[in-house]
Amino acid sequence: QVQLVESGGGLVQVGGSLRLSCVAAGNIFSRNAMGWYRQVSGEQREVVATITRSGTANSVDSVEGRFTISRDSAKNTVFLQMNNLKPEDTRVYYCNTFPPGFPWGQGTQVTVSS
Repeated sequence: QVQLVESGGGLVQVGGSLRLSCVAAGNIFSRNAMGWYRQVSGEQREVVATITRSGTANSVDSVEGRFTISRDSAKNTVFLQMNNLKPEDTRVYYCNTFPPGFPWGQGTQVTVSS
């Protein structure tokens, strides 16, 4: 069974940066577009950024210019570089294929303090 393991979250001040990583057990990256998602308790999980198999990246308006998704398929890893973080970025962050096709991992908590 494919397992997705996210890491790299933490507590950071407004304007700070974090780099999230997601490793998958099983070779899913080379066959799928990948995405980073985030969720706050009580709300629906939302997509933040996606990257195709060929490396074309997209992100939602709220993080455009601040978040960058990338991938290293040889290492079965997808990254999310987050810069200029804002309090509203405080969420649990998850990765999965895009659209989601595998069980969700535990996610990694990002907390931005003002």
